[in-house]
Amino acid sequence: MQKTEKIKFFSFPELINEVSARLVAFGVLAMSISSLILINLENPIVIFVLCFLGYGFLARVSSGPKISPLALLVTKVIVPRLNFQEKLVPGAPKRFAQAIGLLMSLLILMSYLLGSASTASILLVILIGFSFLESVLGYCFGCKVFKGLMKLGVIPSDVCEKCANYSY
Repeated sequence: MQKTEKIKFFSFPELINEVSARLVAFGVLAMSISSLILINLENPIVIFVLCFLGYGFLARVSSGPKISPLALLVTKVIVPRLNFQEKLVPGAPKRFAQAIGLLMSLLILMSYLLGSASTASILLVILIGFSFLESVLGYCFGCKVFKGLMKLGVIPSDVCEKCANYSY
């Protein structure tokens, strides 16, 4: 694989379908709730669910939906069968939100593996809240933080020129 092919592979779409993003968030919501239940049941299978959750975030941050099983299921199987009109939104804030999810999922997994199921549970409840807001209400908390950081100048406006004139 040549350098330009690698760079293209590890990229995030400039625009994404809001319906797909919300359905992926619903999948995250389902996995997060399942993880919380499994932790409370002291079921060791939770490690696999948490690893899958973390891998999904890592895959989506690094290369969009290309290698995320959940995103591939949503974009290639579910969305084409639904009768929703496509609504394109800027990709950069969604990637930022996925990065927050990656950080959260890593903290959850580390907390659990280090023996703090209560900390993992608290972090899962927070992740459940964020994924509920996105999937059910269409409110992307990470996108709001991204836009706020752009307004403060922490994130340069050229990272997402569409975002500068886009309201969430």
